[in-house]
Amino acid sequence: MDQETAIEALAALAQPSRIAVFRLLIRNGPDGLPALEISRRLNIVPSTLSGHLAILRRARILTATRHQREIHYAANLNAISDLVRFLLADCCEGRIENCSEVLCLLGASP
Repeated sequence: MDQETAIEALAALAQPSRIAVFRLLIRNGPDGLPALEISRRLNIVPSTLSGHLAILRRARILTATRHQREIHYAANLNAISDLVRFLLADCCEGRIENCSEVLCLLGASP
């Protein structure tokens, strides 16, 4: 991931409704949820939600798949992995022993 793509992803998440959508979809895994279910669970008007979903899709944080008449949105786990990898690439200047707390959060060990 390059810096411009990382900035676009972080900017897309820098809004309360959009980060709520992202967190909801992360909890629901790769199957995601239909747009109307996202709207219902987060109490966001569908027309407003549509704009938020478009921003998150343009930033490649979400994917959208049509299931008959519904569009299901899911977190793009590959893009999120790339973003985390980009953010942590230079962690502690390569001294992994200093990164134990971050690595524990990621489920790894130094």
